[in-house]
Amino acid sequence: MISFNLLIAVSLAYVAFLFAVAFAAERRAAQGKTAWLRSSAIYTLSLSIYCTAWTFYGAVGYAARSGLEYLTIYLGPTLVMIGWWGLVRKLVRIGRTQRLTSIADLISSRFGKSTGLGVLVTALAIVGTTPYIALQLQSVTQAMGVFAANSGEVWGPSDLNRSAMWVAMGLAVFTLIFGTRNLDAHERHHGIVLAIAVEAVVKLFALLAVGIFVVWGVAGGLGPTRALIDASAQAQWAPMPSRWIGLIFVSAAAFLCLPRMFQVLVVENADERVLSTASWAFPTYLLLMSLFVVPIAVVGLDLMPEGANPDLFVVTLPLREGRDGLAILSFLGGFSSATSMVIVATLALATMVSNHIVAPSWLNARMPGAVVSGDVRRVVVMSRRISITAILGLGYIYFRVSGGGEALAAIGLVSFTGVMQVLPAMIGGVFWRGANRWGAVAGISIGFAVWAWTQFLPSFGVDAMLSQAVFERGPFGLSWLRPHALFGIEGIDPLVHATVWSMMLNAGAFVLVSVLTFPNPLERLQGAQFVNVYEYSSGARAWSHSAAQAEDMLVMAQRILGSAEAQALFRAEAAAQGKSGLLPDVTPDFLSHLERELSGSVGAATAHAMIAQLTEGAMVSVDDLIAVADEAAQIMEYSSRLEAKSAEQERTARALREANEKLTAVSIQKDAFLSQISHELRTPMTSIRSFSDILRDGEVDDTARRRFAGIIHDETNRLTRLLDDLLDLGVLESGQVQLNIGEGRLSDVLDRAVMASGIDPARVRIERTPAHEGVTLRTDLERLTQVFINLISNAAKYCSADKPRLRIKVRQTQGATEVDFCDNGAGIPPEFESMVFEKFSRLEDQGKAGGAGLGLAISRQIMTALGGDITYLPGQGGAGFRVTLPAAAAAPAQ
Repeated sequence: MISFNLLIAVSLAYVAFLFAVAFAAERRAAQGKTAWLRSSAIYTLSLSIYCTAWTFYGAVGYAARSGLEYLTIYLGPTLVMIGWWGLVRKLVRIGRTQRLTSIADLISSRFGKSTGLGVLVTALAIVGTTPYIALQLQSVTQAMGVFAANSGEVWGPSDLNRSAMWVAMGLAVFTLIFGTRNLDAHERHHGIVLAIAVEAVVKLFALLAVGIFVVWGVAGGLGPTRALIDASAQAQWAPMPSRWIGLIFVSAAAFLCLPRMFQVLVVENADERVLSTASWAFPTYLLLMSLFVVPIAVVGLDLMPEGANPDLFVVTLPLREGRDGLAILSFLGGFSSATSMVIVATLALATMVSNHIVAPSWLNARMPGAVVSGDVRRVVVMSRRISITAILGLGYIYFRVSGGGEALAAIGLVSFTGVMQVLPAMIGGVFWRGANRWGAVAGISIGFAVWAWTQFLPSFGVDAMLSQAVFERGPFGLSWLRPHALFGIEGIDPLVHATVWSMMLNAGAFVLVSVLTFPNPLERLQGAQFVNVYEYSSGARAWSHSAAQAEDMLVMAQRILGSAEAQALFRAEAAAQGKSGLLPDVTPDFLSHLERELSGSVGAATAHAMIAQLTEGAMVSVDDLIAVADEAAQIMEYSSRLEAKSAEQERTARALREANEKLTAVSIQKDAFLSQISHELRTPMTSIRSFSDILRDGEVDDTARRRFAGIIHDETNRLTRLLDDLLDLGVLESGQVQLNIGEGRLSDVLDRAVMASGIDPARVRIERTPAHEGVTLRTDLERLTQVFINLISNAAKYCSADKPRLRIKVRQTQGATEVDFCDNGAGIPPEFESMVFEKFSRLEDQGKAGGAGLGLAISRQIMTALGGDITYLPGQGGAGFRVTLPAAAAAPAQ
């Protein structure tokens, strides 16, 4: 019979062994000997933290209660490593290029390095992981209770609670020693990873040893074991399709989203090439872990007394057969499963808390002048230590409140369903550039709320968090809000119910909000970097301002990395630049490199904010600009889809496209603008100066003097008209024009405009319809005449050289009077149609405009001031313009 004290002594010796392994790994890593620590074998074994006390103890209990359903917990990760290997590889590549430290860092960095989103994911991860930490405490203390009972001690609830508290304290000490001694720039912990790998071997060996003993030492071989399995076959061995599909999906999602799995899968990965080995080696490990689950379950059900806890068959069967050594080995296997999970989970959560909650809050609260070397580093380390203790304390509280009576599998599923609420944002973030932070916030918040209501709160039991009345009638009598019958749908398995509703509402909100809103520039850049991580690498970067000095950067780096590491980083950069001393030139490449290094200690969001604050700008790489161009094309695709849904969005998309075309044309003319105006001013001034010089210095006769004076007079008038047009346009554009409202007939206004335009009736045929021109106008008649003069003069210039003709057509429409001016020339080419009303816009290919190109621009401004409009009419056989007078300005003559 094993004494309980012997069990404690063996456990402490095992923990001391793990300490020695971790210290040796840390020492080797400090010496730079990390090649073997980065091997595919160590990486694959580190993934075994997926196999916690749930899979070591609880899988047997799961099989005893639900048959082959336990296999779903292994099938999910297997499908991910085999079928979604490309996704895992992409996450690892993103993690390395972006210097990610946690799953919260992944989400916040992808969506514009949003601190608020990082806080939200951190809160979700803590709440979702708390039940899982409680599960580990429960499994270890229950196993300890079995050994205590075997040695003759009687344990009550208080003893279990006390043991759970001591276990939690011990795990906290181990995590504090190896997880927070320093801030690794890459957030890798070689000592912990190697200890996990050792524990992976121990728990696999222990479970296989117990399985072999049960099959050949207890049951009598494969034949008798097969007979027991056949004899115990019940309806529960048949799979339930909906629940199986739900469980496989939940386990696959949790494998990607659990903070501890992201830590070992992405953060601790130093070489993505090891994934090729892990893609088959880890499923093989899971296969071996599940190999003897069913035999142990059926033998335990056959031999153990009625009411025995099937979660503990792995321990109780060896004890029943007097195999004390095997029982201790089995306990160590379960203890290894629990400790490895808790250590990595608390470490990952503490990193998230420090990087996304404590560090940003502390930096914002500090005065700008309060700068001490290493102060940020000390705050981050201290916050992680406090967080580790607090998180383990939350797990212990959940264990106490829930009573520790739930089956291990049930508690594990609660945690799995909670943490997978980040899955839509994760998958959407790495594959969809249109996803944005508002969609991520909406999806995660809604999914988190649905999970908490349908699964987390009910997991405490009836009348603990929710009353019996809420389960039966819903809150405030709203039956459609019952936790296990949301929206009135009943008869669904609670796990499937919570999974379907939380994922459907989560993903739906994520997609809908992302479609209806637009990402900001930083989100677009990050989206391109994430989605096209294999194509876009960190290229040359340009900063909008370079106000930061090397001294400021060094002070900031020392606050986070510490003096020694920061100075080494700066000295290496200075040497690379060919400079002696400590301070390098603050180049864009150095700033980019510095941000990546700081990200490993305080997270991408905090590091980006600190760098941007010192530089007063943001980085943009050549690849980023290419990404923006690609993103613009993607946005146009989204706009096209939205056009089919909403007429208003259709008009908006069309306006954006037209504006883009116009901006493209304007960009082509921007250099010509100053050249054009200077030319228009220089030409008459050159003539005036030349002829005035001749008159001043030369001896000319009276005839020549009068001719030169006439030229000076004409050029002065031309210059005056140009300046008047510019001043007139400026007044119109500023909205300060004074209108002189009066009454008159449209026919009279047209008559004055034709005469003032100076058109020779013998050269240009003007076609009018006097019967339609009898309209009384109440408007600024002089301004309207100016518009008509510009249009008639333009039409005369662009008429056909053979039989030039100008049509002036007046017609009444509902609520307005329209006057069309159409010539019979070649018309305006389609590529110039959008530019006809722009300042200094003239048809360069025809060379007939002559003027400065301000007439149509002034005309549009005048019509806007008069409450009307002027538009170009294509397809008229030549150039056509339509002037629209509002009903208030025009009325039919009596």
